[in-house]
Amino acid sequence: MRKPFERYADSGEINTEVSDPQSVIERVASAYSSAEQDRLDGLTVDFGDWWFNLRPSNTEPLLRLNLEAATRAECEQRTGEVLEVIKKG
Repeated sequence: MRKPFERYADSGEINTEVSDPQSVIERVASAYSSAEQDRLDGLTVDFGDWWFNLRPSNTEPLLRLNLEAATRAECEQRTGEVLEVIKKG
């Protein structure tokens, strides 16, 4: 029953420990400044055919990444790209 509603491949929640979550969010926002961005819940970046949300944990020094793309291969590729930006610095 759910299949028609599951149009995208998703990364699941990926947690990355960082020392300064807000500065990492700003670095990611800058790296993806060409895309539509929203700051309602952390940082959401939308390219139309793929998007991600990056938000800080309220209780731990973690950033939580969730990403969706049209295919599993693209999801894995894009997740790797975003994680690389997160881990820089």
